[in-house]
Amino acid sequence: MIKLHSGNVLPFARQSELDQMRPQLEAAHDLLHKGAGPGCEYLGWLDWPSDFDRAELARIRKAAAQIRRDSDVLVVIGIGGSYLGARAAIEMLGPGFPQLLSKRQRKAPLVLFAGNNLSPDYLAELLDVLADKKVSVNVISKSGTTTEPALAFRVFKRWMEDRYGKDGAKTRIYATTDRSRGVLRQLADTEGYETFVVPDDIGGRFSVLTAVGLLPIAVAGIDVRDMLRGARDGAKTWQKPDPDVNDCYAYAAWRNILLRKGYGVEIMVNYEPKLHMFTEWWKQLYGESEGKDGRGIFPAGVDNTTDLHSMGQYVQDGRRMLFETVLLSEQAGRAFEVPLDPENRDGLNFLAGQDFAQVNRQAAQGTVLAHVDGGVPNLQLSFPERSAYWFGQLVYFFELACAISGYLLAVNPFDQPGVENYKQNMYALLGKPGFEQRRAELEARLNGSERA
Repeated sequence: MIKLHSGNVLPFARQSELDQMRPQLEAAHDLLHKGAGPGCEYLGWLDWPSDFDRAELARIRKAAAQIRRDSDVLVVIGIGGSYLGARAAIEMLGPGFPQLLSKRQRKAPLVLFAGNNLSPDYLAELLDVLADKKVSVNVISKSGTTTEPALAFRVFKRWMEDRYGKDGAKTRIYATTDRSRGVLRQLADTEGYETFVVPDDIGGRFSVLTAVGLLPIAVAGIDVRDMLRGARDGAKTWQKPDPDVNDCYAYAAWRNILLRKGYGVEIMVNYEPKLHMFTEWWKQLYGESEGKDGRGIFPAGVDNTTDLHSMGQYVQDGRRMLFETVLLSEQAGRAFEVPLDPENRDGLNFLAGQDFAQVNRQAAQGTVLAHVDGGVPNLQLSFPERSAYWFGQLVYFFELACAISGYLLAVNPFDQPGVENYKQNMYALLGKPGFEQRRAELEARLNGSERA
């Protein structure tokens, strides 16, 4: 079970404050489960672990098996929620250095990602890597017009057709998009690509357990049925709006209590490199869900113990505006013992014979205590092991806590109106028709700032 440990918050907040949050938690729970809150048209994820489309899952697994047979590499084209969840799962559960392994050693194609940036170097070097590989593509976009993935898919569509021919390419390109409308849906129908559905009632950052995430995750050889089972068991566990028995709701409550005390930055801390992309997925989930109307907690992340040697000083002694949520796996994937050095030149023979996992755990606990002494509240979330089951349960835990937390903040946790602002400026500066006046205004501002 995922467990919340909140003892290292109590020096900074009282248990009575959690008790006083009960009416607000109950109200947020009712808004969510009765579909009465803002954004209620995007609650499909809430019952998805039980109500997912079985036929669609069977097609996903069949397509994944086909890709595994005929491809060395699957290129996933998407941005934000269209790739972060899948990448988080694959990096959390797969080998640490997949690009250095053969397909036989990985027991799966290599999954690479495109369309999540506008770097020409990244795209060109990715194509260089694929020159002698058998490739399939999964393009993920509800509309088909988001700039980064749309441009990347333009490149890959031509590249695949040049390499495999029109007919060959269409058997290797898979589109995950809207059920019935949008540019990508129209293109997929015209070209004859196999398609999977982005549900209308599930937003991108909540979509990792749909076809958006499940197809690439299944291609990587991860049991997606077990992942859904973990999420389903989590949904059953966190049904009561009582923070004494519902750690998911308690997490949402404590972070809001800390925010009201002036702790406006939450740092997700992991002690395992394989959890780096999970932290990135979490950052998008909470950043897009809560950061609006001048409100919200700023989500950040560190990879310890690495970042103790870069960010550790600030966390320990910097401005007291942040709190930490430490994510710990109770079991490591492999055992690795500290060897004995007969000369003991580094003075570390007192660790000889101990497993690195034990050293890592003690480093984590020692760091937590030091940061608490330095004035940093700490929450700790532990889960039994890195597996498909627990990944699914972690995803659901944070999605549910995010929705409750958003309602506690009095924001709509399911929209992202601010995301469009940069796009409009970018389109104007690139000369998109219809944006001429905006372009003139922006260029005048840019020229003025350069002169200043």
